[in-house]
Amino acid sequence: MFAVYAESFSTDDPLSGLVLGERPEPEAPDGWTTITVKAASLNHHDLWSLRGVGLKEDALPMILGCDAAGFDEDGNEVVVHAVVSSPDWAGDETLDPRRSLLSERHQGTFAERVVVPRRNVVPKPASLSFEEAACLPTAWLTAYRMLFTQGGLKAGDTVLVQGAGGGVATALIALARAGGLRVLTTSRDESKRAKALELGAHEVFESGERLPLKVDAVMETVGRATWQHSIRSLRPGGKLVISGTTSGPKLDDAMLSHIFFLQLSVIGSTMGTRDELASLVTMLDATGVRPVIDRTVAMEDARDGFAAMASGDIFGKVVLTR
Repeated sequence: MFAVYAESFSTDDPLSGLVLGERPEPEAPDGWTTITVKAASLNHHDLWSLRGVGLKEDALPMILGCDAAGFDEDGNEVVVHAVVSSPDWAGDETLDPRRSLLSERHQGTFAERVVVPRRNVVPKPASLSFEEAACLPTAWLTAYRMLFTQGGLKAGDTVLVQGAGGGVATALIALARAGGLRVLTTSRDESKRAKALELGAHEVFESGERLPLKVDAVMETVGRATWQHSIRSLRPGGKLVISGTTSGPKLDDAMLSHIFFLQLSVIGSTMGTRDELASLVTMLDATGVRPVIDRTVAMEDARDGFAAMASGDIFGKVVLTR
C-alpha cells in the first residue's frame, strides 16, 4: 500500500528522511481494527519524528501520522484517537506511563490503511467532512483538554492564547469562543492577527504587548519566547496551561516569585482521552464550529505539506487526502 514514512533522521534537514512509497499491508492483532484512511492531518510531532525525537532508530521505517478519519471494517465513518495505552490500562489514557502515539511504536496514519485498537475509534457525524474530522485527534483534542479539562474554564472567563496561527492555537481560539469565553490572542504577524479576529478572538495584540486587563487563564504552546508575558498577563490565582514549547523549553527566568506570590497555577496538558475526543466531536456537531484548514494536499504530495509546516507559513492545519 502507499504510505508516507520516515526512513532516517536528520536534525538539520528532517525532510531528507521522508519517503513516499510502498509499505506492507498492516495486520490487525486481536482487539484491533483496520481503518481505511480518507484524510489525515499533519502535526509538529511528525517533524519531530523526522528529527529522531520520540522515535527510535530501531523502529524505522515508520509510517508517520497521528490523526486520521475514514471508514472502519463495517463501512462506518470514524475518527481515530491517536493515544495508544497499555492493554490493561483503565482510566485517563494520557496518564498511562507506557502510553504512546500512533507513529511512535505503532505504524501511523499517513497510509491507505492503519490498524488501531478498537477502543480508539470514535463515530464521525455526517456534519463533519473527513478533512475536518482528521484535524481533531491531536491539535483540537489538545486544545479541548487545555481549556475545559485542565483549565476548568467556563462561560464568562477570559483567556489569552499565545501565538495565533498554529493548529493548537487556532483550535483554542475557536473552541474558547464557542464555549462562551472572552478570547485574547497574540501574534508577531499582522495577517495572523487579522485571521484570529475572523476566527473568533475578541482582541488581538502584538507578541509581548501589555494587555489592558489581567486574564483568568493563559494557553501556552510557545514556551521560552512568551513565558514571561504569559505570567505577567495572569490575574492573582490565575492558571497557565502549557502543552508545548515550540520556541524552546529553557527559560531565561521562570518568574517563580510571581508564581508563588500571586498564587498562580502552572498546569501541564498532553493530548486527550478517547472520551474527550468523543465530546469534542459532539461539540463541533452541535455548534457548527469547524477546524481551520490552511491547505489540503494529496497524500502523494505530502512532501509539500511537510515543507509548509517546516517553514511555519501556515494558519491552521495541513491535511493529506486519499
